[in-house]
Amino acid sequence: MPTTQATQSGHRGQATERSQATQRSQAKENRRQALLAAAASLFAANGFNRVSLEDLGAAAGVSGPAVYRHFPGKQAVLGDLLLTVSRELLDGGRRVVAEAADPLAALGRLVEFQVDFALGKPDVIRVQDRDFSNLTEQDQADVRALQRSYVELWVEVLAGLHPATDAAELRMRAHATFGLINSTPHSVRSHGRKMAPRTARPLLESMALAALTVDVKPAS
Repeated sequence: MPTTQATQSGHRGQATERSQATQRSQAKENRRQALLAAAASLFAANGFNRVSLEDLGAAAGVSGPAVYRHFPGKQAVLGDLLLTVSRELLDGGRRVVAEAADPLAALGRLVEFQVDFALGKPDVIRVQDRDFSNLTEQDQADVRALQRSYVELWVEVLAGLHPATDAAELRMRAHATFGLINSTPHSVRSHGRKMAPRTARPLLESMALAALTVDVKPAS
């Protein structure tokens, strides 16, 4: 009996340690996410070069030195921010396509997914556009590779709707659609007005789908 009790006590101790380790890991991830959210907001508002690690820490509710527990420096914060978003876009895009019944449904889901991103993370889009050159060369290459894969996902779906159309044209349609969707929330907000998602969403989705599905007639 003592041996059984000792074994049970040991199992409880191990379970407690695992639970505590999980809680610590989750708390660390929460702080990391808070720092990335603060970085997106501050970099978008002030530019990468005008934001310090102390600024990031203060915005995320941690001390400046504590930031080093999560990132070796400010450039690493920028890299993690843009790489994380690029992976989320690619993974999310693959998921919505896999769940769609046909190319038209997949395209509609992709457009909805991209609009959600643009309306939900306009600061990240601005940081990407303005501060991409501040990434390390390796991070630039990794972000570009993820973005190319995301574009090709759209091209594959579009090819199902326009089988006779050259891939280069389909790629151009995808890039033009990203420009339409990604720039609109920021451009409206930058003129002193905040676009309500309930107003922006159906407009952006309908315009994007029209551009992506229209049949182009040869010039006479």
